[in-house]
Amino acid sequence: MKFICSLIVVENIAKSRLLYEGILHQKVLTDFGANVAFEGGFALHAKDHFASLIGNKAILKESNNFELYFEDDGIELLEKELKANRFEFIHGIKEQPWKQRVIRFYDYDRHIIEIGERMEHVAFRLFADHMSLDEISAITYLSKDAVERAIFEYTKKES
Repeated sequence: MKFICSLIVVENIAKSRLLYEGILHQKVLTDFGANVAFEGGFALHAKDHFASLIGNKAILKESNNFELYFEDDGIELLEKELKANRFEFIHGIKEQPWKQRVIRFYDYDRHIIEIGERMEHVAFRLFADHMSLDEISAITYLSKDAVERAIFEYTKKES
């Protein structure tokens, strides 16, 4: 058996696509109208169509038991854009115990969306703040080799 994707039910496909494609820059893999799949492994399904497929059972909003997780090193800019588009935040940029900075907000249908900086960026940021490789590895749970690769990757980008 092969897992294909997570699917979230949305009230308005066109409106949801403004967020996922326009702001979060996700690329459409397939578009079947009432069902749109993205390259990242998730899909949107129109509520009225999906309800008919499950015998018109209730579709609840804001269960807070599921989130879609994305990574982007420019979360400050994304936070500004999301605020400008009046999304409701669960919290603004917040540092997790492993030092990754993340934001969480609700999409138009009250699904939790989390955006975190890449862990490789976390390692580089901590290195730039004069933490040792061993300290970075211990706090981020990345192997020392992964920390070294991350530092090398981001050092090349800044050159």
